[in-house]
Amino acid sequence: MYAITIREPGGPDVLEWTQVADPRPGAGEVLLDVAASAVNRADLLQRQGHYPPPPGASETIGLECSGTIAELGEGVEDTAGWAVGDEVCALLAGGGYAEKVVVPAGQLLPVPGEIDLITAAGLPEVACTVWANVVMHAKLAEGEVLLVHGGAGGIGTHAIQVGKALGATVAVTAGSAERLESCRQLGADITINYKEQDFVEVLREETGGVDVILDNMGASYLGRNVDALKSDGRLVIIGMQGGVRGELNVGALLGKRAEVYAAGLRFRPLEQKAAIVADVRERLWPLVSDGAVKPIIGQVVPMAEAASAHRAMEEGSVFGKILLTAKS
Repeated sequence: MYAITIREPGGPDVLEWTQVADPRPGAGEVLLDVAASAVNRADLLQRQGHYPPPPGASETIGLECSGTIAELGEGVEDTAGWAVGDEVCALLAGGGYAEKVVVPAGQLLPVPGEIDLITAAGLPEVACTVWANVVMHAKLAEGEVLLVHGGAGGIGTHAIQVGKALGATVAVTAGSAERLESCRQLGADITINYKEQDFVEVLREETGGVDVILDNMGASYLGRNVDALKSDGRLVIIGMQGGVRGELNVGALLGKRAEVYAAGLRFRPLEQKAAIVADVRERLWPLVSDGAVKPIIGQVVPMAEAASAHRAMEEGSVFGKILLTAKS
C-alpha cells in the first residue's frame, strides 16, 4: 500500500507518499480500506517531531479515517457485530494517512445518516473530542453558556453545533470578521474577534460569565479563561497552541468553585476510547443523522498532496475540516 511518511522532522515538504508494508489486524482489530482521512492540529506537531504516537501505535500520521472493512481480526465477528464490507469511520491513535489501516473494533462508528463515506472521515476526532470533554466530562446543560476558542476550526465548528443542539448559548472566538460570520451561520450566539476584543470583558457584559470553556490555547489563555468563568464553571483544555506553562490563580478557582481539566484522546487506554465512541454512537450520532450536527468540510485534497493540506492548516485559511482522499 501507499502511505504518507515523514522523511525527517520539519515543514510540510517532509511528507512523502511512499510504498510501505500492508498492516495486518490482530485480535479485536479490523483492517480498513481507507477512503479518506482528515488533518488535525496534532498531525502538524507529529510532523515536526513534537508529538510521537503512543507505544505500539502506527508511526504514520492520521487520527481518524473513513473506509470499508476489509478483514476482521480474531474475535471481532463474535463480539462487535461488524462484517467485511461495512462502511465505517474510525478514531485512530495513528495510521490514517494511508490506503489501509488497522483499528481496534471498539473505535469504529457506522457512517451516520445520509453522510457520504468521504465526508465521514472528518467526524470521529472532532465528535469524540467535543463529546468526551464538553458533554461527558463538563456536562454542558441546557441554558448554560459555552465558550469555544477557535470557533472556525474543525473542533470549533463541531462544538458550536453540539452546544446549540443541547440548548446552550454558544460564544466563539476567531480572528476575522469573515470567520466569525461563518460561525454565526452555524448557530454561534456571541462572536468575538480575539485580535480586537477582550473575550473576558465581552462575556461578562453579554452573559455575566461562562459555564463551560473549550480551550485550544492552553497557557496563554489560562488566567483569562478562569476570569471568564461563572461560579461552578468548568474549563476544559484540549490544546497547547498558546504554550504549555502558565500561572493559575488558585484563589480565583476556590472563590468560584471552578474546575480546570485537561485531556486529550490519543493516549487514553483502549477501554476509555471505546467507552467514548459508544457514548458518541448512542447519543450524538442521532443528532448527526437528523442533520442537527453536520460535518463542516472546508477543503478536500488527495492524500498524496498532504503537504499542501498541512500548509493550509498552518495558514489558517480553511473554515472547518480538511480531508485527504486515499484514492485519486
